[in-house]
Amino acid sequence: MKSAVETLNPTRVRLSIEVPFEELKDSLDAAYKKINQQVTVKGFRKGKIPARVIDQRFGRGAVLEEAVNDALPKFYTDAVNEAELNVLGQPEVDITELKDGETLNFTAEVDVRPTIEIPDYSGIEVEVDAVEVGEEDIDKAVEELRERFASTAPVERAAEEGDVVTLDLEAKVDGEVLEDGVASGVSYTIGSGELLEGIDEAVKGLEAGGEATFSSELKGGSAAGKESEVTVKVSQVAKRELPELDDDFAQLASEFDTLEELRADSRKRLENMKQYDQATQAQERVLEKLLELVEVPVPEKLLEDEINTRKHNLEHHQLGQMGLDLEKYLEIQGKTAEEFDAETKEAAVKGIKTQFVLDELVNKEKLNVNQEELTEHLMRRAASSNMSPDQFAQAVVEGGQVPMLVGEVARGKALAVVVEAATVKDTNGEIVDLDDEDEDETPAETSAEAPAEDAPEDKPEA
Repeated sequence: MKSAVETLNPTRVRLSIEVPFEELKDSLDAAYKKINQQVTVKGFRKGKIPARVIDQRFGRGAVLEEAVNDALPKFYTDAVNEAELNVLGQPEVDITELKDGETLNFTAEVDVRPTIEIPDYSGIEVEVDAVEVGEEDIDKAVEELRERFASTAPVERAAEEGDVVTLDLEAKVDGEVLEDGVASGVSYTIGSGELLEGIDEAVKGLEAGGEATFSSELKGGSAAGKESEVTVKVSQVAKRELPELDDDFAQLASEFDTLEELRADSRKRLENMKQYDQATQAQERVLEKLLELVEVPVPEKLLEDEINTRKHNLEHHQLGQMGLDLEKYLEIQGKTAEEFDAETKEAAVKGIKTQFVLDELVNKEKLNVNQEELTEHLMRRAASSNMSPDQFAQAVVEGGQVPMLVGEVARGKALAVVVEAATVKDTNGEIVDLDDEDEDETPAETSAEAPAEDAPEDKPEA
């Protein structure tokens, strides 16, 4: 076999491959054997039909077609390995010449990873939000905890903002009651926005036994997106009562004995959360600076596949679970289809560039992933996918996705190397030390993939 490589552009090549006919012998033998098992010829036992009879009865062309289909992947792979190409996706194959007994010539066009030069990134400087926790932040956190321990007591008066009402609901579309449009004993806090639009105005001012009708667009169910007439009946009005903010509350809501200790713990938790947000912000901004420094051509076919994958995952997984279609989603977001397409393309381009650059950094810095790092990452991914570690691991292995996970961890480590070399200051001008942050959990893990909440089998690999 002889092969030659022609560079069509920085991300695509054409392989021209010439195969002497004698190198097709194994594939021809396999083709005759396969046809033997599929056909019946009177006078011959199944599987024992001579090659000349198969040629006479079914044509030599059928045998050659079967043999070529069997042989092409091997010769293509040999040519790729010989040229040391890093190919992406499937090739477009064109048989240019097939002469029985003489030669097989074909071409294969395929995308390849572009050659990337990583510049000196030690001069990257970024600014992030300072970690500042004020008394008002602590007050808000304690108040949210207080809300969780609120109790309710029935009252004999009209419902007001913040009250908890017990409701019976009936929804009609075009005058017909929906099968899934009836609910009884629904508990709802007025002003929470957790039910239908317009329900707050309908129930305010109603006492127990009161009834009202209003119009609202249904958000889910069999008539999602349709305008409906909703009848709501209040069976109980209850007032929410918050516990006193004192040491007794601290003992009720936490492991602390005093309110002062509870507030101190809230401060520490808020600081930890803001430090995590700060580290994530640093990683994202360092990554943006790094991408600005590197010229990365993006393969057209790979970009097209990535855009289609992102749209598919959004429409068939995320929106499907919420009972929305793309048109309704765009209406809610206040975007046009053109704006959505432009944003999706921009995100896909950034994702592909991120993966290319970080993969190159993995090679340049000779970064490896050990079993402990992979296991820790798998545990996190399982949790984000709402699966047990065993279920997630099984899905990963069965889907052949282990290399993908290894790549995610390696890219996370590569970004950590760049962040460590960068200068990160907060808005107060103070140097931020990120050494204690978990280098494996970075934006690099998801930036070149579909939404992190997708199951392993839905994840594309660039």
